[in-house]
Amino acid sequence: MSVVVLCAALPGLDPLTGSEVLVAQNVAFAVIGLTMVAAALRMVTTTNVVHAALYLVIVLAGAAGIFILLGAEFVGVTQVLVYIGAIVVLFLFGIMLTRGALGEDEEANTEKRRMAALVGVLVLVVTGGAVLDSFGDAAVNRSAPSLTSEIGDTIFSQYIVPFEAVSVLLLAALIGAIVVARQD
Repeated sequence: MSVVVLCAALPGLDPLTGSEVLVAQNVAFAVIGLTMVAAALRMVTTTNVVHAALYLVIVLAGAAGIFILLGAEFVGVTQVLVYIGAIVVLFLFGIMLTRGALGEDEEANTEKRRMAALVGVLVLVVTGGAVLDSFGDAAVNRSAPSLTSEIGDTIFSQYIVPFEAVSVLLLAALIGAIVVARQD
């Protein structure tokens, strides 16, 4: 049950515009956001790949929590089912089926860190620019949240090709993991 539904049951409290809910949502957002940032930092700094995948689960669960706070329950549940339930499991299969190099080369490690930092900054700049260009000063419409039927109609009409391309990509990754596992 979402926060909005629980607060709607209270007399005299408007769940979409009431200031009491906004304070609670801000506190919940801060807790989820800090947890996500801490898990993301641990994810990229840990030396154990399995632990990194488990920190990724925390980050993705936090993203689902933020979607639920925004009133997009369908997207939040989809986040849990698709990303945590499928993508992370696929990552874990890939980790289990491949072998990493043993030992560390400090010179190569420094070069990799520099390149990773450069790529990270580049992705941050491009993503930030795209978000600002696309949304600018847009605000969340709290009086009319998105309906699941509208999302389904959009996915299966306007975005059907990318949706199917992602499913074929996931199938190819699964087949590739099986082929790699059988060769050993």
